[in-house]
Amino acid sequence: MPIPSPCRALGTIQALLWRLQWDQELVSVERKRGWDALLSADTHHYAVGLLAREMRRVLIPSYGPLARHLLGLLSREGLRWELPALAFLVEVLDYLDGSTCHDSVLQILARHLQSQCPERRRLALRGLLVLSVEPSMAKGICSLSEHLLELLRDGDGELVAMTLSLFRNALQDGDNSDGFSSTAPRLAEALRPVFDNDNSHVQLLSIRLFREVMELLAEEGTEPWEMQVRQSLVPLYFRWHDENQRVAEAARETLLWAASFLQRKDLEQLLKTEQPFRFCDCLMEKDMSQRGEHLHQALPYLQSPQEPLREAAVRFMGVAGWHMREQPQDLWPILKALTAMSEDDCPSVSTMRAALMATYSRAVRTPPAPLRRPMSLQQPPTTAQGPLLSAAAAPAPADAGPN
Repeated sequence: MPIPSPCRALGTIQALLWRLQWDQELVSVERKRGWDALLSADTHHYAVGLLAREMRRVLIPSYGPLARHLLGLLSREGLRWELPALAFLVEVLDYLDGSTCHDSVLQILARHLQSQCPERRRLALRGLLVLSVEPSMAKGICSLSEHLLELLRDGDGELVAMTLSLFRNALQDGDNSDGFSSTAPRLAEALRPVFDNDNSHVQLLSIRLFREVMELLAEEGTEPWEMQVRQSLVPLYFRWHDENQRVAEAARETLLWAASFLQRKDLEQLLKTEQPFRFCDCLMEKDMSQRGEHLHQALPYLQSPQEPLREAAVRFMGVAGWHMREQPQDLWPILKALTAMSEDDCPSVSTMRAALMATYSRAVRTPPAPLRRPMSLQQPPTTAQGPLLSAAAAPAPADAGPN
């Protein structure tokens, strides 16, 4: 039976590398399963990129002309081997003369960035990351901000992480701050949902980038951006409880900056002394006009896969109920969200949830009876029991006020 042409081509490549005594490269590609990938149409481009990386050691003098040739091929749309050629080009971009070629490369990468093919977008982002280390490319990269902002909503954590890194590189070019300022407000708004990405590295990058963007905007004055910062407080508050310590610390540091920006010395002090529960109470007490928005932002965390975030969310519901007690109808969203929670394996979360549900159910049926203040607002909790409303144990007298 005749040997299939892909296998024949693969054998030719392997024989050539062996004849050139590039046995180290042969073994390395084999170890990374590159030869198998080269035979599949779905992974062929990956294998070509892998070959390019492995052959850098021996082909450095040839990479400049080869990269320029690939650039010329990719300048024409509809190239049959476009994806493998793009994969190879991305690996040798740093051998191109930036003063003469980078604009052409940017046009090619911009075209693939808008592709519906995930692999083309991934390769385009990798290429842009290579270019972004050059300060002269910051302005060109900012011109792609509309497409990059769309990628922040992508379900692929790796794509989102590369997009965030690309924005950070562009932002760190001080000479480009004017060009970046038009993108910054939309970027700050797009970053808040990314705080809750499933990927902890993406969370970390997005929180750090948010602070850097807001610091840039703050140079223009604080008033126009106060709402952006206020709307970040609750998501950052919950990320402060994250199981990943790097994410939690980045969230606390960004909250500290936000409190300083908003001139909230009370919040700053609670952050410095690491009192998250009292921070929540203080936030709901002082931001009366934002209580509904804060509650709306907090509700999804009741379903968080992380136990510390679920516990923090249930505590938040206790605090919110206390501060919104004058309008019993406002307790319905809290009661509905607590009821929708699944049974929790964490005893403290289950206990707090049951107590709050009993108390809020009674409160919405008998509005005249005010809620008692959660005991943990009077004294910081020292165990995992968390805040239990004293009204859960016994109904408050009709004329009783907060303890």
